[in-house]
Amino acid sequence: MALLVAISALWIGLLQTSMVPQSYALLLPVYSIVSLGCYGLLMVGVGLMQFPTCPQEAVLLQQVLLGSKFQT
Repeated sequence: MALLVAISALWIGLLQTSMVPQSYALLLPVYSIVSLGCYGLLMVGVGLMQFPTCPQEAVLLQQVLLGSKFQT
């Protein structure tokens, strides 16, 4: 919650000063949400590329699946 207050205070401060044009400062929340979404997609992609393979678990899963086929 404190981080949200700090970011809001920074954003309002940028809106009130003339350091950053107001049209850019108004779009900062949109840019931050898009950046956070891109970061999240990047982390999901990296996690999928580095997903560890577990051969023992794969064998166990195959046994469970074969067992469920015979039960139906």
